[in-house]
Amino acid sequence: MNMDFATEADLGYISERDKHLAKPLISTKIKAKEIYILRESNQEIGWMRFNYFWDNTPFMNLIWIDEPYRGQGFGKQVVLHWEEQMREMGFQVVMTSTQSNEEAQHFYRKLGYIDVGCLLQEKDPLEILLSKKV
Repeated sequence: MNMDFATEADLGYISERDKHLAKPLISTKIKAKEIYILRESNQEIGWMRFNYFWDNTPFMNLIWIDEPYRGQGFGKQVVLHWEEQMREMGFQVVMTSTQSNEEAQHFYRKLGYIDVGCLLQEKDPLEILLSKKV
């Protein structure tokens, strides 16, 4: 798997699939180098996007792997690569979150993330906040 920062050429692929991010913000995040595009044999297979919690802590917002490529370790590779990039930039802690009814919480914990809090919004499952020292 190859992982690079997304470019404007990746806009269509991401905007067709990312239902959690307003389309006008995708270009902004691409320009800010806050989206990685994942490729296998020159074919897009997913992406990961992040921002900064409290403007000072890298926060992984979403990892997406297309269905045929799931369960092959690509998600783990993405997270470890991102953590290394953040460490090289001088960050000591990274964060992410997942809803309590999603399996992702177990994935993150296996990678060393610990629960550090939660958020409860009306009509949504509990959002678990996780962090990891890098």
